[in-house]
Amino acid sequence: MLKVKLDSDLGIATLEPVGELSVGDFKAAAALIDPYVDDNKILKGIVIHAERFPGWNSFAALLEHLSFVKEHHRKIQRVAFVTDSALGAFGEKVAGHFVSAQVKHFGFSDFENAKLWAASLHKDGDLQA
Repeated sequence: MLKVKLDSDLGIATLEPVGELSVGDFKAAAALIDPYVDDNKILKGIVIHAERFPGWNSFAALLEHLSFVKEHHRKIQRVAFVTDSALGAFGEKVAGHFVSAQVKHFGFSDFENAKLWAASLHKDGDLQA
């Protein structure tokens, strides 16, 4: 299951996986995020907040995840991985080669700073004053 929260004031979406991810999780995320992007042309950021990555419940779910990334990565400025899992650091290094968004890893307890970073459009990656 994937909990998705859209914060239209900050212009970010928070994704919190709790259990294996399904095809429906990514369709539901797109159904929430796409209207905001249609109205605003961009989502400032996505914050992925998870102690650990739960995996997918099927190969179809993995494919739907990849499709979600393909369809949305040019419409999102920043992606924050907020996790203590080794996948966070890996994601920061690898994802930057496949998506146009800036990607940054934060520790699991640094959720609030990750949200502020994701909402910032400052070019050098520092929070705006």
